[in-house]
Amino acid sequence: MKITELLKKNTIILDLKSNSKAEVIDELVNKLDNAGMLNDKEEYKKAILKREADFSTGIGEGIAIPHAKVAAVKTPALAFGRSTAGIDFDSLDDAPANIFFMIAATEGANNTHLETLSRLSTLLMNEDFKKKLLIVKTPEEVLSLIDSQEEEKLEEESAEEEIVEVKGSKGLVLAVTACPTGIAHTYMAADALKNKAKEMGVDIKVETNGATGVKNRLTDDEIERATGIIVAADKQVEMARFNGKKVVIVPVVQGIKKPEELINQALNGEAPVYNHAGGSKTATGSEKTGIYKHLMSGISNMLPFIVGGGILIALSFIFEKSSNPNLLYLSNLLSIVGSKNAFALMVPVLAGFIGMSIADRPGFAPAMVGGFLAYQSNAGFLGGIIAGFLGGYVVLLLKKAFSKLPEALESIKPVLIYPLLGIFITGAIMYICIDGPVVQINLLLQHWLGGMGTGNKVLLGIILGGMMAVDMGGPINKAAFAFGIAMIASKNYYPHAAVMAGGMSAPLGIALATSFFKNRFTKQERETGLSCYIMGACFVTEGAIPFAAADPARVIPATVIGSAVAGGLSLFFNIGMPVPHGGIFVVALVNGSPLLYLLSILIGAAVTCIILGILKKPKDI
Repeated sequence: MKITELLKKNTIILDLKSNSKAEVIDELVNKLDNAGMLNDKEEYKKAILKREADFSTGIGEGIAIPHAKVAAVKTPALAFGRSTAGIDFDSLDDAPANIFFMIAATEGANNTHLETLSRLSTLLMNEDFKKKLLIVKTPEEVLSLIDSQEEEKLEEESAEEEIVEVKGSKGLVLAVTACPTGIAHTYMAADALKNKAKEMGVDIKVETNGATGVKNRLTDDEIERATGIIVAADKQVEMARFNGKKVVIVPVVQGIKKPEELINQALNGEAPVYNHAGGSKTATGSEKTGIYKHLMSGISNMLPFIVGGGILIALSFIFEKSSNPNLLYLSNLLSIVGSKNAFALMVPVLAGFIGMSIADRPGFAPAMVGGFLAYQSNAGFLGGIIAGFLGGYVVLLLKKAFSKLPEALESIKPVLIYPLLGIFITGAIMYICIDGPVVQINLLLQHWLGGMGTGNKVLLGIILGGMMAVDMGGPINKAAFAFGIAMIASKNYYPHAAVMAGGMSAPLGIALATSFFKNRFTKQERETGLSCYIMGACFVTEGAIPFAAADPARVIPATVIGSAVAGGLSLFFNIGMPVPHGGIFVVALVNGSPLLYLLSILIGAAVTCIILGILKKPKDI
């Protein structure tokens, strides 16, 4: 079946009157309904809007493909619309869309219809075809252009081997693409990956999990030989077969928008090794790693604040003891920018981007406000993570709760309803459930530590050192630090020596691990590890946060044990620290041996390094 058997002259609009996304959908739905293609216009429109709520079908580069497969469609059909001025369609690249194809598939559509509809999606990956669609003057020219382009595509498909081979190939990459409807994005992602691989000189085979079933299925032999595997999917695909292989798992739209980046990740071994959890033979690519994906979105955007702010704080310590007024002013300025501003934004940014990853742009503001409340209550990065997920899922619930609003009120959701209710609900929960309890936790910890006194200095050192690495800036860390400061005020300098040793040991241990166990860390992690040397030396424990947040089950136990060793040794050697901060720059001021104090810190860091080397699995990088 040809595309032009589904697209008719009476379902083509060469000059859309619409000025908004909602109006475009209305205009195209009405066109299909007037042409007699729909059983129930409202049900079909509801299915289209539901698909848009899940993820915008504005794929970028001026194209949008709203689609639905539902019983409300009488006859499988296409509608084409064009806007010379362009219309905002929530596209991935934020650019206005000019070309619109609305796909109407019946719930029980046969494979012939579905394959034809899917072929249209791949045609739109051709730049020359898109340019010609923008200048055709009549519906007849539209149909003729599609016919000629489709004939070329069919010839390519009949000649194409299962594996797209390239002379002098750099390696074999396998890919799986899948979307819930299985009509548009599945095949667009497949074509984008194949075209880019050919351009890059890489052999590739792409399995499509479309509406007509699995095509071009990957074999066990191909999986065994593959350099890397890409799963670009928003629905369940078979994952057990990839156990032990390096797999890049992303939403299907990333296959369309970032094919080169994904292929490079697969070729360069930057993908993590996939470990199948067992049970079901299928797993949803995007959902399987959803929590991790959301978390990494927050961490990657928080990282510049930690690195930049932490190093600025470290530099401020260099000059704070100077007698030169200009250098003192510089030290104060560096501290204000780094500590009071860059670090103040760290937790809110972490939370905001987690929320945005979960609920798109409407999730950003509620999560960021929740993160700011976590920062103000000293809940640290753990509080920020809670705020991020809370804000994101609150907005998702709001989207579901207000899905039945009249169409006229659709436009006020993202600008009024979601931010107003999202910020209030997230903020209220954070304030009631996090802020007050955190203060009580801090007070209880300080009281407990104070009750220990100095009867057993080594045990106290172990506890204080370990506490510094539990949440790296959160309530437990802050309680230990506050106790150390209180002891300095009481002229008891021993506890704070353990506090500073533990706080320095965690990031230093991670830095050492990224240097001595390189294959346990990604390229980005190894680069971040270099900054941990500086932040650890300067007693900026927060340098360990990106690693702890990304892999808490391994990193936190390793850092807690190493920091506890450092804190215990510092008090075993009878070291006292009379100043509250400064790291390496104040070691010479300790009561006792500076060399033994440094040794305590280095032994603790080495313990963390070794444990990480044992616990973390090689990434084969």
